[in-house]
Amino acid sequence: MNKLIVFAICGCLSFVSGFSQTKNLEELLNEIEQSNTALKGYQFFVESQQLENKSANNLPDPQLSGYYLPYGDNTTDAYTEYQISQSFEFPTVYAARGKWNDLKSMEIQTAYAKKRQEVLLNAKEFLIELTFLQKQKTIETDRRSQSKQVFDQIQELFNKEQVGILDLNKAKIAWIQEQFVVEKIKNDIQILLSKLKTLNGDKPLEGLSETITSTEIASIENLWQEKLLKDPWLQELNANENASLQKVKLEKNKALPNLALGYNYQGVNGDNYSGFYGGISIPLWSSKNKVKAAQANYEYQQSNTQVITASLYSQFQETFSRYQLMHSKYKEYQSTMGNLESEKLLLKAYMLGEYSFMDYYVELQFYRNASDKMLQMEKELQLLQAQLLKHQL
Repeated sequence: MNKLIVFAICGCLSFVSGFSQTKNLEELLNEIEQSNTALKGYQFFVESQQLENKSANNLPDPQLSGYYLPYGDNTTDAYTEYQISQSFEFPTVYAARGKWNDLKSMEIQTAYAKKRQEVLLNAKEFLIELTFLQKQKTIETDRRSQSKQVFDQIQELFNKEQVGILDLNKAKIAWIQEQFVVEKIKNDIQILLSKLKTLNGDKPLEGLSETITSTEIASIENLWQEKLLKDPWLQELNANENASLQKVKLEKNKALPNLALGYNYQGVNGDNYSGFYGGISIPLWSSKNKVKAAQANYEYQQSNTQVITASLYSQFQETFSRYQLMHSKYKEYQSTMGNLESEKLLLKAYMLGEYSFMDYYVELQFYRNASDKMLQMEKELQLLQAQLLKHQL
């Protein structure tokens, strides 16, 4: 009795331990995000671009120049002069460029967010495919067992000369076909696991679980408003537009004079003079047409935002429409086939001799095709839902 209790406790602990190791979809995607080599590399690129943008707002290097003139037709001592100076753009330029750099940084961040979304959506689709392959493997394994059961029965009847060789061959072919289907599914599962391993930084993804979620989603209006706020593709358009507007302000500030300040020393014949140095550079030519170019680019970005947003909304509507149609048909299938257990009933009827093998096989294929169709529709629903909700990744 005590041994039974110990075994029961160990079994429960083993079950709980196995269950606790299972990860939900969000945990799996987080693991992939942390391990994906492409995203890690892109983070270094983002950092380098941000630092490069900041370096463009540095002051020019200080300048030190000097003169020592001991030669010439003169009666005085050698002439000596040196000067140290620091040039800089008009102070408001640095503030404007700093804001522009911040907006360019946002542009780079949205580019990373796009890359991240692409990787995670790809991973999510692989996980959905894997879940349905595992469900299909379970179904086909049961079908293979049924086919073997039918083949064994017909083999026995053939040995008793109660059925012909044609029925035996058909039953054997049906069994072989089911074996091939199961093996093909196993191979497809291994291919998907390999793809997920690559996305996970070449590390096996542990704790895989079913990734099936509810097929119910919000209305198209609510989803689109949420997408406008969160989707990196749309955020990138806004970031580009804001950066181009700040570029106009920057170019206007760069039309202001450049300045220079410094210290100057001059000495000859024991006398010397020293004092402050000041200079101004008026950008008459260097800023020509740059404000106009920046303004034109800003107008282009505004137009581009409108065009691409309209295109994305059209694609979003198309995907949502396909989702609604698929969802409606799937519900009809589900309500019709939910509790039929047609394959089990057909097998029972065949075993009782109510169907010939050919009648049984034809009826069986009809129900199996319908069951496969419903499973395929559920998978397509999950994939369409992933597309509609990719901004939530």
